[in-house]
Amino acid sequence: MPSLPSATAPLDPDGNLYVFAYGSLIWRPGFAHAAMHPALLRGFHRRFCIWSRYYRGSPEAPGLVLGLDRGGACRGAAFRVPGAEAAAVLDYLDARENIGDEIVYRRRLLPVRLLDAGRLVRAVTYVVDRGTAQYCRPAAEEAARAIALGMGQAGANRDYLLNTLSHLRAMGVRDAGLDRIAALLPPRLPEPG
Repeated sequence: MPSLPSATAPLDPDGNLYVFAYGSLIWRPGFAHAAMHPALLRGFHRRFCIWSRYYRGSPEAPGLVLGLDRGGACRGAAFRVPGAEAAAVLDYLDARENIGDEIVYRRRLLPVRLLDAGRLVRAVTYVVDRGTAQYCRPAAEEAARAIALGMGQAGANRDYLLNTLSHLRAMGVRDAGLDRIAALLPPRLPEPG
């Protein structure tokens, strides 16, 4: 399915851009926003389903990052961005989510329920491209092993998982799949020296 071009500012009828966040965007959005709402997306679920050889791993020891995969539902956050800033935010997100020629996410415009406002908005989110070579569906044990070893340009893969869990919990969201992977992580080894 094609991505939306940056020139197309997919604004909600209220004139704002909404961005649905389900992983690191929750705790490190990297763009200015007018509000953050607890939100629900139906039809997709949060999953460690993308091998990371840049941000959270290396070619020698790939880590894993989250993607939205088909089926289920996902609680996260929806950031409200004034329409005048939409194009710049979309350009930033496109560059952040897909590095160089590694296209692992497809930008989609999907209906998201703002849980605090009780209304449906059209939100941009990034859904895993199942056709990419980085797409995977590891069992929890394999995911925990990769995450324990993953270290990339954005830091330790373990920290990515634990930060995401911490921020989800602060929002009142429990994610059984992520909890299971975290419980399977081996203890952190002390730093040498």
